[in-house]
Amino acid sequence: MEISDLLQSDSVVILKSSSKKQVLQELAKKAASLTGLSERKVFDTLLERERLGTTGVGNGIAIPHGKLPELKKLHGVFARLEKPVDFESIDDRPVDLVFLLLAPEQAGADHLKALARVSRLLRDADNCEKLRGAVSTDGLYMLLIQNEAQAA
Repeated sequence: MEISDLLQSDSVVILKSSSKKQVLQELAKKAASLTGLSERKVFDTLLERERLGTTGVGNGIAIPHGKLPELKKLHGVFARLEKPVDFESIDDRPVDLVFLLLAPEQAGADHLKALARVSRLLRDADNCEKLRGAVSTDGLYMLLIQNEAQAA
């Protein structure tokens, strides 16, 4: 499972959101445009997952995720926030890097592999520093994909 299996260049955004709810709404809107699903359905799925516990994993990173029966394959959306927002993260630090992952209902192992791959990518402090310094969505996308080319 590679990041390029989850993201396309149009799946990367820079957001000006000022709250966790607003971030999730913007991500749901972007995901809906990429998948053809209803924005409301995606947003509700993300909220439902957040009620189980925060997806703010620490160090300014959040990995909101959910499963939707209508999906045929895994989809990702990456966002860098212009200003960090409170995401109720496990370390209480605000979040500025967000990787949304949506999976088909039946994608058990693939969903977990994708979460692990995203987590490995964003656990690397150098990667995160570069992502925080990128000024364009194209630059962000290239940084996200470049890491797998180096790992190969």
